[in-house]
Amino acid sequence: MPLPDGFLQELKLRNDMTEVASSYVNLKRRGRNMVGLCPFHGEKTPSFNIYTENGSFYCFGCGVGGDVITFIMKIESLDYIDAVKFLAQRAGMDMPEDGFDDSMSALRKRIFEANREAARFFYNQLYTPKGAKGLNYFRGRALAERTIRHFGLGYADADRYSLVNHLKSLGFKNNEIVQANLAYQNKNGTISDRFFDRVMFPIIDLRGNVIAFGGRIMTDAKPKYLNTSDTPVFKKSANLFSLNNAKNTDGRTLILCEGYMDVIALNQAGFTNAVATLGTALTSEQALLMKRYADEVIICYDSDEAGQKATARAIELLRNAGLVIRVINIPQGKDPDEFLRNKGENAHNAFKNVIEQSGNDVEYRISKFKSKYNLEVTEDKVAYLNEIVKILVTIDNEIEQDIYISKIAKEVGVSPEAIKTRLSKLSRRQYNERRRENFRSIQTNLNGRNDKINNERYKKPRVNTAEEGIIAYLINNPDKLSFIQGELDESKFQTDFNKKLYTYFSERIKNGEDAMSAVSGDFTPDETSKIYQITNSEFARMANEATLRENIRVLNDEYLKLKTADMSTASDEDIMERLRRLKESHK
Repeated sequence: MPLPDGFLQELKLRNDMTEVASSYVNLKRRGRNMVGLCPFHGEKTPSFNIYTENGSFYCFGCGVGGDVITFIMKIESLDYIDAVKFLAQRAGMDMPEDGFDDSMSALRKRIFEANREAARFFYNQLYTPKGAKGLNYFRGRALAERTIRHFGLGYADADRYSLVNHLKSLGFKNNEIVQANLAYQNKNGTISDRFFDRVMFPIIDLRGNVIAFGGRIMTDAKPKYLNTSDTPVFKKSANLFSLNNAKNTDGRTLILCEGYMDVIALNQAGFTNAVATLGTALTSEQALLMKRYADEVIICYDSDEAGQKATARAIELLRNAGLVIRVINIPQGKDPDEFLRNKGENAHNAFKNVIEQSGNDVEYRISKFKSKYNLEVTEDKVAYLNEIVKILVTIDNEIEQDIYISKIAKEVGVSPEAIKTRLSKLSRRQYNERRRENFRSIQTNLNGRNDKINNERYKKPRVNTAEEGIIAYLINNPDKLSFIQGELDESKFQTDFNKKLYTYFSERIKNGEDAMSAVSGDFTPDETSKIYQITNSEFARMANEATLRENIRVLNDEYLKLKTADMSTASDEDIMERLRRLKESHK
């Protein structure tokens, strides 16, 4: 059974949408609404709107929308029940004792427990004869006992059933162990350990839960690292290694590394603000996650070709997230871990000097092109300037842009005006391209071809507009349900998704329930976003009884057209009704 309607209404009342969102987003008032930069995608112009009248949000940039429960589900990576529990705890409310489906929340809880026990098991294994191999590896990487303990590092021995047997002895079921991705299910129905003969790195979320593991092999075999796949409690593209430590560091600066060992070595050297991605390239989700805890990110990747490519990608994503960026160049091309080990007791001061000598992302990119071209050769000089202009056009601050123009003009021996002219042409071209792209995007959205939720929308635009208008009006005016039902049968809805919504909201209103209180639990996140797009559209908010009647007329007319399209099979009543309506429309 769903959660009680009264409980959900009180939960939302006690967790004001604006107040909750303000913990994650800087908001400003615009008319009756609050606006800010969307926390769910990178943007420079605010398109994230909070509608204070109905306690909902919608982003016109990425199309994410919902209520305060949906917001917490999305930003904290929680399922519906856990998001409700999060908000209930925030408001000092008790959860209903029974009567709701808690199966997914219960599974998540068991996975957290299994991961915690697995982390303890791996850590304890280090200090057994079986684990000596792993302990020697960590000591060989110059890790102190306190560091091993702080990160909960461990060892998965070569026996393929050690962890499985241990977890089973604690009462965990096969399904729970497999769902946690701690084991595979074999063809014969048995399960065996996913991680074996590897040193283990627990991945801990911001609430202190062990959510996943990374395992490193100690030979040259591949893959070098094996990571937990996505599970009900873990999404690798939306988490960062050691962010649970870094978020507590003074100052809003993070050091972004490639690997777990780099982060651990930096922590041991006193830089507790280091984080790393989880076996994948940096994602926009991770960039936005960093934005919540930092204003500046220092990229500290390896200096090899792969590291440089990763740095270029990271710069773009971090800039889009609105972060200030610096890039570290480790001397002699070493990775951070190796550099720190070589410096011994002087590691902290040595790395501090490297940070102080680091340049911003613009200087880093310019230096890469400068080393690529011979500026004594005219053709190379032109090519170099063309590359530099592409970098300068990404700088929003005109003063900063002008400083680089003057510096580069002097360095290359051209006038600043020549660079400005080239920059102006490129800016106009990019502006026009963005306008064309925006126009295409608007056209696509208007005709509905990319609508994944209501894929019938583009085929029946007139019908869809009328259907959405009726649904929005009904939600805002539940007392008009009897009138609407008297004028319009639900069979007249021609798109399946809108028919589903109309039936759902009609039933809730008929049963005396609030139309919107359970939406985030009864629909998928994408469906929920679509519903809030419908209810918060300007067209819907301006709807009145006259537009309602017009929308009802449209659906009745379109239904008759559909019924009488084949006159040979249409009933006499349908034909007469269509003729009557045609007469009325021509009066």
